[in-house]
Amino acid sequence: MKRQGLKRPGLKRKGLIRGAMGVLTLLLLILCLPAYGQSGIAAKRGQAVVDEWCRFCHVRTAAEKSPDMAPPFEEVARRPGRDKAYLRAFMNEDHFPMTTFRLFDHEKDDVVEYLLSLQRR
Repeated sequence: MKRQGLKRPGLKRKGLIRGAMGVLTLLLLILCLPAYGQSGIAAKRGQAVVDEWCRFCHVRTAAEKSPDMAPPFEEVARRPGRDKAYLRAFMNEDHFPMTTFRLFDHEKDDVVEYLLSLQRR
C-alpha cells in the first residue's frame, strides 16, 4: 500500500480565497484609477467652455480688474461656501446681468470641475 501525502483541503480553499481577494483588489484599483484623472480632464474641458463663452465678461486675472468686468474666476471660486453643490446649483440658474448661456449638462459639470480646480491651486 502506497502512502499518500497529507492532503489539507483547507489550504487549497484558503489559497483560492486569497487569489480571489487579490483579483478583486486589483479590479477595484483599475476601476478607481480613472476617476482620479477624470476631474483633471473635466477641468480642462471646463476651462475651454469658460474661454469660449465666459471670458468676454470675466477678467482673466486679478491684475486686469475693471469695474466694467465681472471678477476673475479664481476670485469667484475662492469665495466662501463655493463647494461642488453650490457651483452646480449656480450653473442651473439664470443670473442677471450675466448673459444666459444654455450649456449642456456635461459642460456645466466641466465648468464646475474647472472652478474647483482653481480652489486647489
